[in-house]
Amino acid sequence: MSKHDGLLVDIATMVESERSNQMPMTVVVPGAVITGRLAPESLWRERVAEVLAASDHLKPFAGLFAAPTAPGSPTTHVAERAPGEPTHLHLHVARILQGSFGLPHTGGMYRIAIADVSSWTVGDLSYSDDQ
Repeated sequence: MSKHDGLLVDIATMVESERSNQMPMTVVVPGAVITGRLAPESLWRERVAEVLAASDHLKPFAGLFAAPTAPGSPTTHVAERAPGEPTHLHLHVARILQGSFGLPHTGGMYRIAIADVSSWTVGDLSYSDDQ
């Protein structure tokens, strides 16, 4: 979108302010339809950090997503960012819809630039393997 959708920004702002992860949303971005639940960035980062920390190979990256613990830490930039409108949507339990099924089947964690959303709807689009 060349101009941000004010209503979408308002929804993202409300999700950020209430620390809620119950708002289902489906977005269309170049090349994909993604459906899941909106989460505040801080909660989304916590969950990603937990998943990365549990992996022997990816553990070093967990700190990039974890909450800042001290000034100058690698994630301080998140806390120091000026308050304002959100620039990204953070979805969890999210799937990319492909044909009649969603990937990954169990849901994933996606960060989507609001500027890239061409259309959206409130609700989690379902899919079915039954034809």
